[in-house]
Amino acid sequence: MNRIKKGLGRGLSSLIGETKVESKTNKLLLSDIVPNKFQPRKNFDESNLEDLSNSIKERGVIQPIIVRKSNSDNSKFEIIAGERRWLAARKAGLHDIPVVVTEADDLKSLEFAIVENVQRHDLNPLEEAQGYKRLIDEFSYDQEKVSKFIGKSRSHITNSLRILSLPEDVLKLVENKQLSAGHAKILVGLENATFIANKVIEKKLSVRQTENFVKIFKRSKSSSKKIKDSNTLDLEKSLTEKIGLRVYIQNKKNNKGLISIEYTDLDQLNKLVDLIKKNY
Repeated sequence: MNRIKKGLGRGLSSLIGETKVESKTNKLLLSDIVPNKFQPRKNFDESNLEDLSNSIKERGVIQPIIVRKSNSDNSKFEIIAGERRWLAARKAGLHDIPVVVTEADDLKSLEFAIVENVQRHDLNPLEEAQGYKRLIDEFSYDQEKVSKFIGKSRSHITNSLRILSLPEDVLKLVENKQLSAGHAKILVGLENATFIANKVIEKKLSVRQTENFVKIFKRSKSSSKKIKDSNTLDLEKSLTEKIGLRVYIQNKKNNKGLISIEYTDLDQLNKLVDLIKKNY
């Protein structure tokens, strides 16, 4: 057994250097290989996969993938690194693929998968955060250890994990790359994260513009709360009970203001119109 230290980047090389691998490249049938169950990457870009597939048709698979014996099926091998090449090889119509077989437990398998994807910037912010969380939840890493292992700052790991606290619909926007990691970090902890996220997409705001939008939104909300004294709140409640629809009153300077009436369907709108016509 030898140690391989070339072609996969410093982080992966370091991991492989700690693990015994076969000294030569073998070939395995694509059908004998299964995906890594710890793969943090959920989606593979179809256009990039198509490009790689075309390249493989022309030149073959130049760099072998790394596999280990499957724990659940002795006749199969599980991918440690190189799932995109495996998928592209299948797409290209190949029957086998060059592999390097390594001995790796579940922790090492997850470490391989995360390092490969993070170093090659293949993960979206949600997948990256979920990968770090698995190291913490399933293998007792702390944030400091994750930071040292991945080679990123502690603050990067902390901010990445905070993204997971966003509402599900906002996380979906991050996963679909409609929101960047920079946008997502700004939205963390906001009560109206979903509303603001949709505004960011609608207005195509940059990260800096989103920061300014949130500041203005917070000031506006804060000022609205300060203006509403007990008399205003009592009046809102009284009118709401009187007409059966939610009434909002916003006081402004010089005794000016705005009254808003909320309706949820056309029946309520018609009721409001009839009420106004009847009394005025």
